[in-house]
Amino acid sequence: MDNTIAFKMKLKPGKKEEYRRRHKELWPELAALLKENGVYDYYIFLDEETNILFAVQKVREGGGSQSLGDMPVVRKWWHYMAELMEVNPDESPVSVPLEEMFHLP
Repeated sequence: MDNTIAFKMKLKPGKKEEYRRRHKELWPELAALLKENGVYDYYIFLDEETNILFAVQKVREGGGSQSLGDMPVVRKWWHYMAELMEVNPDESPVSVPLEEMFHLP
């Protein structure tokens, strides 16, 4: 069974275009790792009033990006993105899971 996962992160002020540029150039090895771990559809939206990034992933059962923090390419990506986002001490993005409240199939 597939699942949809949503979470929010926070972009630092003035970093919108650099964030967009880096994601347009997403490393192929990172994209492959996500797909290998069940992520088959992934969107990130920005609320410019709050700098909140809203992410939605469609994942195969048991998949997702939230458990890949031990992978070297993920840690390298976190380091690369840390100057643009609010991060934890290990440079992972501060990520807050969101509860589904409605779905129109």
